[in-house]
Formats: sequence, C-alpha cells, structure tokens
Amino acid sequence: MKFLVATLLAMLATFATAEPVQVAVAANFASPLKQLVAHYEKHQPDADIQLTIGSTGKLAVQIRQGAPYDIFLAADDRRPAELAREGLLQADSVRTYARGILVLWTPKPGVPLGPEVLREGLIQPLALANARTAPYGQAAESVLAALSVPDAVPRVRGENVGQSYHFAHSGAAAAAFVALSQVINAGGSQWRVPDTLYSPIVQQGGRLSDREDVVAFFDFLFSETARDLIMQNGYRVGGADAE
Repeated sequence: MKFLVATLLAMLATFATAEPVQVAVAANFASPLKQLVAHYEKHQPDADIQLTIGSTGKLAVQIRQGAPYDIFLAADDRRPAELAREGLLQADSVRTYARGILVLWTPKPGVPLGPEVLREGLIQPLALANARTAPYGQAAESVLAALSVPDAVPRVRGENVGQSYHFAHSGAAAAAFVALSQVINAGGSQWRVPDTLYSPIVQQGGRLSDREDVVAFFDFLFSETARDLIMQNGYRVGGADAE
C-alpha cells in the first residue's frame, strides 16, 4: 500500500510540474498551427501546446536572447540554419514543414489585381511586411522590383504578414501582400503571384529541446494528417528537403 501511494504521489508530482511545449511560430502559419494544435490536443489530452506568434526575424532574436521556446517554426530556411550553426536549434531536427505562396489581396470583391495594375500604380497604398524581419515581406519587395512598380506608390509596412493583412482588412491599404493561407477563405479579390517573381518561401522548423513531449509534437507536424491540413490551408508540402 505504501508503495502504491508513493507511486501515485510521484505520478501526480510529474503531472503537476509538466511544462507546456512552447512553440514560436511565424505569423503566416499561426492559423494552420492553431488547427494542428487543436487536433493534436484532442487526441493527446495531456498535451499542452502554447504559441508565441511573431515575425521570423523577431522570434530568432528572442531565441538568441534566451527565450524559453521548445520549437521554432520560421517562415524561411535562413534563420533556422543560422540558429543551428550557433548551437541554439538542434541541427538534426531542422526540416521543411511548408512552402509558402504569396498573394496580393483586398477584401473588396471584383477588384482587378495583377502585374499591369501594379505597374500603372492603380492600387495604392500597398501593404507588405517588413523585408528585414519577414520573408513574405522580402518576397513582396522582390515582386515590386521585378514589376518596376513606381516608387511613388505608397507602401505601408507591417512587422509581419499578420499586420500586412490587417492594413488591407481595415482599409488602411488598398491591397496587401500576404500568405495565401491567410486569405484562402477570406473572400474579396486576390492575385496569386507567379513564383517566378520571388525566391521560394521555404519554411523550416527545428527543436531547441529533446524533451519527449516536444519531440512528439514536432514529429506530428510531419505526419500525413498534418501535411493534409497544411495543404488545405494554402501551402505546398513535400520536396527533396522536406525530410
């Protein structure tokens, strides 16, 4: 009996001190990740996944400053590689979980969007994420340069694509460069930017911890169930470096 009581107390102490899995996620992937977390926690009732959402650059800075994250899901492949070289991400854990698709979007239906409209400056102001901290912002800048969009067209820059979306949704911008995943079911008008106009948005993630619950959730993100949901949310998956 004493052994049984001691065992139960030890189990209760373990549950009481269990730490949540802390995930730092790029803003474009926040909505799909919330769906993935809901699915995972439904089938793993003891799981506790907590999210911190921000721009890839800002999250990488926080990791370097010692933020207690367990998993980093970036919107590029550069920051995970850098953090792995610095010994902050476990190098053998870095993998591609999604490939982003850039779109120009406005909440107003029936608005023509495309290269000619941009070249002629007919849609303004334009919202986009900060290219220094957000890969989708860098992709948007590449599109504007490739199409020779006039410098006179006002640009409204947000810290991440979440803010870029907000600018268009609130009317502060006529249209915004965002991730397809953000507006796949949002209505309005959109132009899916040809991927020849910007470098591939290869979104990689990695682990900072090898705790069992961290490894389990990270591995789930690469399961068939997760990949199907990620594709339904407007991303590509797979490819040679996806494993």
